[in-house]
Amino acid sequence: MTDITKIVPDYLLIGHVAHDVMPQGPTLGGTVSYASYTAVSFGLKVGILTSSQPDEPLLADLPPDVMVISVPAEHTTTFENVYTDGVRHQYLYHRAHTLRPDMLPPAWREARLIHLAPIAYEVDPALMSAFGSSPICVTPQGWMRHREPDGRVRAVPWNAAAEVLPRARLTVLSEEDIRHDPGLEQVFAALAPTMVVTRAQRGGTIYQAGQARNFAAYPVEQIDPTGAGDIFATALHIALHRLGDLDRAITIAARLAGQSVRRVGYGSAPTPAEVSEAFEAVSEH
Repeated sequence: MTDITKIVPDYLLIGHVAHDVMPQGPTLGGTVSYASYTAVSFGLKVGILTSSQPDEPLLADLPPDVMVISVPAEHTTTFENVYTDGVRHQYLYHRAHTLRPDMLPPAWREARLIHLAPIAYEVDPALMSAFGSSPICVTPQGWMRHREPDGRVRAVPWNAAAEVLPRARLTVLSEEDIRHDPGLEQVFAALAPTMVVTRAQRGGTIYQAGQARNFAAYPVEQIDPTGAGDIFATALHIALHRLGDLDRAITIAARLAGQSVRRVGYGSAPTPAEVSEAFEAVSEH
C-alpha cells in the first residue's frame, strides 16, 4: 500500500471538508472539496490536510486519486444555511480540529503549490511559515467567521491579516466575504502583493502593486453558483504558476468559473478538456 505521507503533492490544500446540511441529505462541502476537483482536472497530484470524524462517509465523495490526511475529530465541521424572509443565516453546528504545521508530514512541506482554504477559522496562520519558497494562495473567508453559542455564524475582525497577506503570493476573496465591512477591500489590498476580489456576474477587481483594474466575468446563464469562487481561486493559482502572466491566468480562471455555474454539485468543476480549451483560448491572443 502506498504511503501518501512520503509523496510530494503538486497542489496542497489545507482546510476543513464540510458536512453541509441540505434538504436532499448530507452533502460534502468546503473550499478544499471543489478545489480538489479543479486541481485534478489540471492534471495535478493533489493532497488535502483536513480534520473530520473518523470514517467520515462524505470523504468518499472527493476525487478518487486525491491524497487525504484527516486528523480525527469528534465531529466533522457541519454547516447549515437557514433562510428567513429571504435572508440567509448560516449555522456552524460542529467544528473539527484546528490545522497546525505539526500535522504536516515532511514530504508535504515540499508541495509545489499551497492553498490555505479555511471555512471555520481552522487554519493556523503559522502554516504560512511551514513551507519553503513554494507559492501560497489564501482564500481567507473562514478567518473572518466566528460561531455564536447558538451556532449562528457572525463576521469578526481578522486579526492575523497583517501576518498572512504580505506572505501570500495570491489572495482571492469574494465581495460577499467582506460584505460586513466593505472598507476591508482597501485594507487587504494594501497588504497583499496580488489580490483578486470577485463580484459574481460583474467580474471582479485585480489589485497589484497598489494598482487596481477590473476584469469581466465569462458570460453564461447561471444555474447554480455554488463552488464557483473556489474553482476560480484554484484555477487562477495554477494558471498563474504555469503562465507567469496574471491577465491570462485571470481569463482562464474566469472562463472555468463561468462555465461551472451552468452545472450543479461537483459536476460544476472543470473537465480536463475544458482546462485545455481555456489555455488554448488565451494562447490564440
